[in-house]
Amino acid sequence: MALGFFSFSVCDALAKLLTDEFHPFQVAWMRMLGLFLGVCFIIAQRGVRILYTPKPHLQIIRGVVAACSATLFVFAIDHVPLADAIAVSFVAPFIVTIFGAVLLKEPVGIRRWLAVLAGFIGMLVVIRPGMGVFHPAIFLVLVAAVFFAIRQLASRWLSGIDPVITTVCYTAIVAFSILTLFQPFYWVTPSSGKIMLLIVAMALTSAVGEILIIRALDIAHSVVLAPIHYTLIIWGTLYGLFMFGDRPDQWTLLGCSIIVASGLYTTFREYRLK
Repeated sequence: MALGFFSFSVCDALAKLLTDEFHPFQVAWMRMLGLFLGVCFIIAQRGVRILYTPKPHLQIIRGVVAACSATLFVFAIDHVPLADAIAVSFVAPFIVTIFGAVLLKEPVGIRRWLAVLAGFIGMLVVIRPGMGVFHPAIFLVLVAAVFFAIRQLASRWLSGIDPVITTVCYTAIVAFSILTLFQPFYWVTPSSGKIMLLIVAMALTSAVGEILIIRALDIAHSVVLAPIHYTLIIWGTLYGLFMFGDRPDQWTLLGCSIIVASGLYTTFREYRLK
């Protein structure tokens, strides 16, 4: 799981780097290409039988939402520091909690609601609206987080119906197909071998990350592995500092700490309840 998120962090850094050369729609397609290739590898190993599902419409919806979430995130990191975007994206689990309580009628106690509130306070500390450091593109991360939360809810609906691998395969195929439709309008041919190497590296790290995380989820429960997700902020901060010169200030670090602490509390509480 840790290696998987490390791979995804490399993919995010390369995606931000490539937005200088390509439109975010094309970068998102290139990134999804890695996931698509990873799924092709899995299908080649296990056969097309893993694509069977009694809920194809829900799988398609999840793929559409995944395409929207990934594309909006790439649009955002074209304008905001990578560490800030990753930190704000961590509110997704809290949005899942809200949607779960409202739509799925899941029981949520006062401690969970306080953790959700703390998470959103941490997000406000990171983006600091009205203090001269706010960039409107950060809203794209928030919308991407909402789409990601919807994606997670779809996963809950599909759990017990389809195996995780089937859901991942449909997500990759649907999202890649949707993003392919936009390429004739935004396509720019890579201008050098160096750019091609960066594209290949981004696609490969995306595929490797997905395969590693699928394997991790096959071995252990998601509530055990969930805290490892927060290692993304470590790599995102380091890449932002050394690749793009984005030095996080004390407020960003404070806000990120609040978000991570709230998320860890929620995760460990769920683990204890299970």
